[in-house]
Amino acid sequence: MKINLANIKKAMKLLNNRECVAIPTETVYGIAGNAYSDTACKKIFKLKKRPKNNPLIIHYYDLKKLRGDCDLNNDFLKLYKRFCPGPITFILSQKKTSKISKVATNQKSTLAVRFPKHPVARNLLKYLKFPIAAPSANISSRISAVTSSDVKDDFGKKIKYILEGGRSAIGIESTIIDLRKKPTILRLGGLEVEVIQRILKKKISINLNPSNISVPGQLRIHYSPGVPIRLNVKKIKKNEAFLSIKKSKINKKNNYFLSKKGNLKEAAKNLYTILRKIKKDNYKSIAVGKIQNKGFGKTINDRLLRASKF
Repeated sequence: MKINLANIKKAMKLLNNRECVAIPTETVYGIAGNAYSDTACKKIFKLKKRPKNNPLIIHYYDLKKLRGDCDLNNDFLKLYKRFCPGPITFILSQKKTSKISKVATNQKSTLAVRFPKHPVARNLLKYLKFPIAAPSANISSRISAVTSSDVKDDFGKKIKYILEGGRSAIGIESTIIDLRKKPTILRLGGLEVEVIQRILKKKISINLNPSNISVPGQLRIHYSPGVPIRLNVKKIKKNEAFLSIKKSKINKKNNYFLSKKGNLKEAAKNLYTILRKIKKDNYKSIAVGKIQNKGFGKTINDRLLRASKF
């Protein structure tokens, strides 16, 4: 992708002035603000209508810029070397000398950190003198944005600037892993658990529904298109959209599919786009067929289960 430095500079100027901008990442678009600024972080929460107890992920360019904020450990270094930049977020212990805004962390002593792979996001981070807090660019509890037009649909002119970066390549949020003690997956996402486990060569726990919200993606109601969703449906109601993992031989107007041949990675990439399309097509409810609960299918099912709590 060709980088437009004039656009990067425009985004930088706004971020330097503690404003918020939308940025592309390989997972989804994010609303970015200076992670060292309480003012900028408060603006992110206000724009998203995000609960204050839901911490923000902090995005860094590289390891050098992270060392001043977090305590690093061997598991983190192994995963960083293999997967970064990429769709994985790490929960680490925060240093007392860290300058990260307490607003971003909800006063916690932990930090959720990520190194985005998208070339536009990387160029922006390379030139900034601070990391950026950047949760997904959507209204809290709604579907994440995977294109700049998705961001416009959700926020209109409330966002000062949208840094264009095309469609997000992965289309689903990063996998979150807590590495402070025993490695534990706290959110399924763009990197499969089995792949992470192979690198660490140890069993990884999964805890997607803790008693206290500690990271993004753990709210009971999340990723909702704004209409009711029914899961594992065999019989469709009248005037209901039907969403399946692969293209059906029956070509009906209300039939939608995530992948032509049922490829789970492709299906995950298309999930938010198709849910937005169904909403725009004015269906009042969505029936979802059974989706295989393995690999990226687990991530899709997690997103749909939270969306169905609408």
